Amino acid sequence: MQKLFTRRVLVIGIVLVAATLLFGKSSKLITSWKNPACCPTKKFHRVLALGLSDKTVVRADFEDALAAELSSKGYDAVPGNTILLRPAGTQLDLDYLREQIRAQQIEAVVVSRLVKVDESITYVPGTAYFAPYSYYNTFYGYYGTLYPVVYSPGYLQKEKKVRVETNLYFVNGAPNGELLWTGTTDTFNPSNVHNVIKGLVDLVVTKMQKDEVL
Repeated sequence: MQKLFTRRVLVIGIVLVAATLLFGKSSKLITSWKNPACCPTKKFHRVLALGLSDKTVVRADFEDALAAELSSKGYDAVPGNTILLRPAGTQLDLDYLREQIRAQQIEAVVVSRLVKVDESITYVPGTAYFAPYSYYNTFYGYYGTLYPVVYSPGYLQKEKKVRVETNLYFVNGAPNGELLWTGTTDTFNPSNVHNVIKGLVDLVVTKMQKDEVL
């Protein structure tokens, strides 16, 4: 019985470690593309951080986090909520946006939007555990090892996947803003929106720097 208990504890430990590895970093980059004509010889200095969301608070939190991440990399980053008036339930006028970008001497814009949220429920079947016996070279040891199979109960696992698209545009010298880089990320089972935002902006900014577009 003690050996059976020990084996159960070991299996549970392995499952917990696997779960930590899987969900410890809940965001991952799915795809990315870099404009082959990229990039300007002069590195950007002033960058606008934008989020597309109808939830004002979430959008502001995201823009602040994105701007902070860009600032930590040496850019003069401007959160969109500090220069753009966007009351809830209203659309942003493009002429007003152009004026603000010119007035603030913005050279590039990083903008993210929520693409979709997928939810699924999966049945996870129970796992069979064989109780370890000391004698495997005898009939009773062999039979006794195979017979007492213990099953962990199955359960329903609810999963949520949030997909976000992030684009980088060059707006200083390109009339309508030239796309330099785009990336898509998936975040699994987000439990805290602030932690998710922090991990997401760190992921995309790091990737853009690695691709030498920032």
